[in-house]
Parts: sequence; structure tokens; C-alpha cells
Amino acid sequence: MVQAVILAAGKSTRTYPLTLTRPKPLLKVMNKPILAYLLDQLLECDVEETIIIDGYKKEMIRDFFGDNYKGMKLKFVEQKEQLGTLHALHQVKDYLNGRFFVLYGDDLLHAHDLKKCLDHKYAMCLMKTKYPERFGIAKVEDDRVVDIVEKPKTYIGDLASVGGFMFDMKVFDYPLEKDEGEAEYYIPNMLRKLAKDEEIYPIIVEKYWLPTGYPWDLLNANEVMIKELKDTVIKGEVEENVIIKGNLILEEGSVVKAGTYIEGNVVIGKNCIVGPSAYIKNGTVIGDGCSVGHQVTVKNSILMDNVELGHLTYVADSVIGENVIVGAGTIVANRSSDDGVIVSEHKGDNIPTGRRCFGTILSDEVNIGVKNVIYPGKKIWPYVKTPPGKIINMDILK
Repeated sequence: MVQAVILAAGKSTRTYPLTLTRPKPLLKVMNKPILAYLLDQLLECDVEETIIIDGYKKEMIRDFFGDNYKGMKLKFVEQKEQLGTLHALHQVKDYLNGRFFVLYGDDLLHAHDLKKCLDHKYAMCLMKTKYPERFGIAKVEDDRVVDIVEKPKTYIGDLASVGGFMFDMKVFDYPLEKDEGEAEYYIPNMLRKLAKDEEIYPIIVEKYWLPTGYPWDLLNANEVMIKELKDTVIKGEVEENVIIKGNLILEEGSVVKAGTYIEGNVVIGKNCIVGPSAYIKNGTVIGDGCSVGHQVTVKNSILMDNVELGHLTYVADSVIGENVIVGAGTIVANRSSDDGVIVSEHKGDNIPTGRRCFGTILSDEVNIGVKNVIYPGKKIWPYVKTPPGKIINMDILK
């Protein structure tokens, strides 16, 4: 039996404000939690038991999944101290026996690539990157991984480690050690030792690697995965004079009202009301219980459950948390005046998002007053309420 371990304990401050109210594994892409997506891929690899290493807001994860997922046994182990990925792996040594996958809980990989790991005793998933200085880079010789260097300052290759491994119990033979200058214990520390003793096969990712390190990465992942929609599935109601040009998933209890125009691939969850005369553009995923009002435009955005968009609102390239109300006539700007890459602030630094089109991140329970204007890249923390007519040109933390 092949087991799996998913590392999902971190607090993930980089995905604030979305992870202030939920653990990162419960963030959704295509209306499905990241962790559920990973478990689905492992099921396709015939994994019978997965051990989930949790920590931050662990009760929410355990309550959501329970001890079984579609016939796969789940076991939860808490990493009480956040001391790195290798330290986390050592917490589950006593629950493992034989070969096992190790996946990072915030990197989405496809079963097509994970299955190739099963052909080897030791394997790690790699993908070419244009920015090797940002990642852990594997040095490959004669179709073997011989070293891995974190964020190399000189060029050693362009194959980034993407958080998918095949191991066995030998990995626990190496002592838990830190690299010089590091505060935590990381899996690459052990990999360097393992590579000297065993053959680690590089698995070059052919499908995709979708990291979710920042909130806007959810949009990147959504854009890739929504392209896989091949058919329209209508379980709800579509009124007359609705135009659908693309593949639409419309779940039970939802109504698309007259005059609405849906363009491109779109997903609408259960018990939603869309329209009348709304414009829903390609890449939009709407959660359960949402209301998208009269003449609202939504483009390439993620709306979590129970979002209300008032009439004449424009939302583009944004992530909207649960139970959010956006007042009528609000405009979310999604491009800068110089048409450059949008930046977003994190701990005092302006982080390039890599996106020329990026709107806002609204966390759970936010209430935006009517006719607000939200500048590109700005984020709003949970429970914030804004007055009518406010111009939001910086993050609002409280």
C-alpha cells in the first residue's frame, strides 16, 4: 500500500487577509478546497491512506474532511511548532510504513505527473522556471538529482522543486539538521544527503504546477483549471433571453435571470441568483448562495460563498471572501494607469503580482458601501465596513 503525507500546518501570512479566517488548505479553486483537490489527485494514484499534518486552525480542516475522503482513510497529526517541512515530516514517522508521497499543501499538481513517481523508489517533481533565483533548484546529472540549492545566486539549472516527492522510510535515517544560518528544518536538507546514497529520479511536470503562495495565485490557478471545462452542465434554471457563449456549470437551485450574458467558461454554485442583465465573463467562479445583481459585470474573479454584489457593480480579476456585501455602483479597478504589473503590499514591501490585470482581495464579512472605488492590488481585512463613496487606495486592515 502506498501512503501519502500532505504538509498543511503553516499559518501562511502571505495569503492574508484570506487566511485570517480559515486555514490555507480550505482556500478554494474552482469551488473546491485546495486540500480536496490534492486528495482527488492522490485517489487517482491509488493511495489508500493520507496523513495530513495540520496546525493553524486545524479544527476547521478536521471538521470539513472527517476521517474519510471518498473511501480514502485520513489521519491528522498536529505540528505543534512550526519548525519547517522536514520537522513536519518527522512528526508522522510512526504512522508510515513503506513508500509514500509527500506533497506540499499549497502546490497543486496533477495526477498525470504524480503517477510517474510510482515507477521509482525515490522521485521528485520538477518544472522549468524562468526565475531559478526564486526557487529551490535541482541539479540533475545523468537523469538523476544530485543536489538541490535554495534560491541559487549562480546558475546551476532551471528545474525548480515543486513540492511533490516519492520517499520511503530511509529518509528518517538522516538526522534532523538545519543548514547553516537557517532557523528551521527543510526537506532539501535531507534530499542532499539522500542523493549521495540513492538515485532520485527527476519527474518533469507535464501538466501543471500551480503554487498558491499569495492570494492572487488563486486567480492564476483558477485560470488554468477552468480551461479544462469541456461541457455545459445546467442543473439550475436559465430564464429566457440569456446568452451563453462558452461552457457553463450551473448548480442546483441557482437562477440566471433574463438578459444576462455569459461569455467564456464560468462556474456558478448552488442557490445563486445572477442578473437580470448581468455580464459574467470568462474565468469567473461563483460560490454557493451568491447574489449578482442587475447590470453587474464580473470578470475572471473568484466569489466565495454568500457574496452579494449590488446593481451596477464592476468586479474584475479579484478574490472575494465569504459573506461579503459590495454596495451598488462600486468599481474595482484592475489595471494601473501605466499598464504595468500590479504590485500589492506585504509587510511593508510592494510585491509584484506578475499580473497586469489584478483587482482586489476582500476578506470574509467585508461590507463595501455604495459607489466605492477600489484601486488595483488593494486588500481589505475581515469585518471592515466602508462608507458610501470611499476611494480605497491602500490596504485597509481594520
